[in-house]
Amino acid sequence: MRVPISARIEADRVVLDDGAALLADVVVLGVGVTPRTSLAEAAGLSVERGVVVDERLRTSRPEIYAAGDIAAYPDERSGQRVRIEHFAVAVRQGQAVARAMLGDQTAFRDVPFFWSAHYDVTIGYVGHAEQWDRVRERGNLESGQYVSAFERGGKVLAVVSIGDDKSSLEAEAALQVGDEAKLAALVAG
Repeated sequence: MRVPISARIEADRVVLDDGAALLADVVVLGVGVTPRTSLAEAAGLSVERGVVVDERLRTSRPEIYAAGDIAAYPDERSGQRVRIEHFAVAVRQGQAVARAMLGDQTAFRDVPFFWSAHYDVTIGYVGHAEQWDRVRERGNLESGQYVSAFERGGKVLAVVSIGDDKSSLEAEAALQVGDEAKLAALVAG
C-alpha cells in the first residue's frame, strides 16, 4: 500500500504527490528526527537507522548498551528492528539496561506505546506496524469511539484507539503475551 505524500502546501490546501488536493485551514507538519549516531560510529558500533542492539539492548560491543530513541532493537512480534521515539519506551529500556548490567539475562520485550490528548479526544497507539496488509476497524471516528488493528500475515502488529483507553490497555496486555484471540476480539466489538 503506497500512501501519497505532500508535494506542496498552499494557502487553503495540501496538494499530494499524486495530484489530489486536501482542503485545510491549518496544517501541522511533523518532520521527524534523525538519531545522532556519530559517537557510536566513532566507537565502532554497528549503526543502521540507529545504534543496533540485541534483545538485551547490548550493542555490537557487548560491554556497551544503548537505550531510548537511538536504540534499534529487535521487535519479536514484527520480526523487524525498530527504533521507538517515546519517553516511556526510553524509561523502560533504561530500566532493562540497568537489570542487564546487574546480570539479568531477560530479553527486552515491552510492547511500545504512546498516547496523545487533543482537548477531549485521546489517541492511543500500541505495538508497532511499519507495514501491514490488513486493517480491521470497530466503531467510527464521528462517535469518538474507534479502534483499528493493523495486521500483517494474519497477525496484529499494532492497535490504534480513539476515545477508548480501555481497549488500548487490553491491546497492550494481549500484545505482551501474544493473545491473538483477545486482539481479534478488540476489533470485533
